[in-house]
Amino acid sequence: MDAPRDRVAPDRAALLAALAGPLAASAVLIPARDRLANTNIALILVVVVVAVAAVGRRPAGYLAALSAGVWFEFFFTRPYLRLSIDDRSDIVTFVLLVTVGVAVTEVAVWGRRQHAAAERQAGYLAGIGAAATVSAVGGSPGDLIKDVSVQLIRTLGLTGCRFQYGVAGVGNPPRLLRDGRILVAGKPSDDPYLPADVEIELLVENGGRLHGRFLLTAPPATRTTPAQRLVAVTLADQVGAALS
Repeated sequence: MDAPRDRVAPDRAALLAALAGPLAASAVLIPARDRLANTNIALILVVVVVAVAAVGRRPAGYLAALSAGVWFEFFFTRPYLRLSIDDRSDIVTFVLLVTVGVAVTEVAVWGRRQHAAAERQAGYLAGIGAAATVSAVGGSPGDLIKDVSVQLIRTLGLTGCRFQYGVAGVGNPPRLLRDGRILVAGKPSDDPYLPADVEIELLVENGGRLHGRFLLTAPPATRTTPAQRLVAVTLADQVGAALS
């Protein structure tokens, strides 16, 4: 899938910072290169790489690490202003600078993924809690169905969701099963991508009684986790309990 439009500008800015940041820092440090050890200069450049990796994605972090290594070699290793290194210790520093930059980038990417996963989990719980609250305070089934439809769209990244009372299996659509798998043509599938260009059935049941179904529409290449699918099933259960 293409990157979301709201990420394009930040990604471009991060790539620009990856190129310009180490160069700018190097230019500031040039007057002090006779007073600072090259290892200290490398540590300062690592700080720049960390800053880029913290706000950009993996390509920006890698580019910042490479840029820092190149400008370190160009400005701070003899012979100056040439892409060559005569001192073995400077070679080691150059390799460590790039390696540390790449490692920092990977740590930053991992941290963002963990943070995003935690936010998604919090969102799932909030959605279930909101649906449970509507049910507990005696809200109308129609209001609960509307609320759960919105939560299903958010949770699964859908383009549409509608509810039908008292029917199931009409047209033999794919079905989201209670264990999170998708039933396609009578066979359960562990494919993480939701079927596209077709409505996916999510049954609403309680105590063995069928109350209806949600029909879910997903855009192409919609990848979902088992946790997301189980949250969707739980949301449907809330509706089933309210309709009983």
